[in-house]
Amino acid sequence: MSSTDQIENSSAPLIEHLTELRTRLIRSVLAFVVGMILCFAVGGMILDFLLVPIEKTMRALGNPNPVMQYTAPQEYFFTLVRISMVGGLMLAFPVIATQLWRFVAPGLYKTEQSAFLPFLIASPVLFLMGAAFAHYVVVPLAMAFFLGFADLPSFVSALMATGDLAAAREDTGIDIVFNGKVNESLDITLKMIVAFGLCFQLPVLLTLMGKAGLVSAAGLRDVRKYAIIGILVLAALVTPPDVVTQVILFVVVYSLYEVSIWLVKSVEKKREDKLREEGFYDDEDEEDPLMKEFEKDDD
Repeated sequence: MSSTDQIENSSAPLIEHLTELRTRLIRSVLAFVVGMILCFAVGGMILDFLLVPIEKTMRALGNPNPVMQYTAPQEYFFTLVRISMVGGLMLAFPVIATQLWRFVAPGLYKTEQSAFLPFLIASPVLFLMGAAFAHYVVVPLAMAFFLGFADLPSFVSALMATGDLAAAREDTGIDIVFNGKVNESLDITLKMIVAFGLCFQLPVLLTLMGKAGLVSAAGLRDVRKYAIIGILVLAALVTPPDVVTQVILFVVVYSLYEVSIWLVKSVEKKREDKLREEGFYDDEDEEDPLMKEFEKDDD
């Protein structure tokens, strides 16, 4: 066989893979577009749902008729477009994940398929858990902090002037009214939802890296102090300048980091048991770092 024939034979599988990849991408994009259109059709309802935390906070602070505004003709439209893009991606994720799986699965062994598929299922579940935690816990706390902070200076001033708590509540000087813009208020909510949804992917990411042998439980424990600093920086960057929200994000992400260490350790234990069954693992080998790690934990 000539070198030209060899090149042509080797290029044929590559063309087939590229053709299949194009098909998978087209189907994924179509699913995203359909999901985006569906979300845009009910964009107003989704927007109302996302603004529930700020609405409840405004009512709790004494505003019986909360009102949000937009100051540009196109602002409300593009707000709905943003919502539709995020919602469309979430609706299309099962289709996108399926297309990704069908493209990758033929090149994996059965054991690799059984190991990868649970993570593909766990990823959207964890994202939804993070998004729900942000919407129902973190965003209300952030809104209460920001909106409640506006009433604090005038209340303290009145209390210092009168010395009477009841009178201070009645006479707080000039009323400071919050006239919120739809896109700016929604921006905080969406950032929180996306940030917590992505942070909840930490166990999936680290466990996959553990299965690939890129990280170990011992290594994750050794860099724990650096991880704490990194999580603090992340909390400061992705959350508003609200100490309560930042502390909540730090506690959640650090807890997920500790859970990831336990999951990676479990993966290593299963790998060790499999090697022992196949006769490739020496229980008396003191140089094996994995064995040393488990002996340390037992002590």
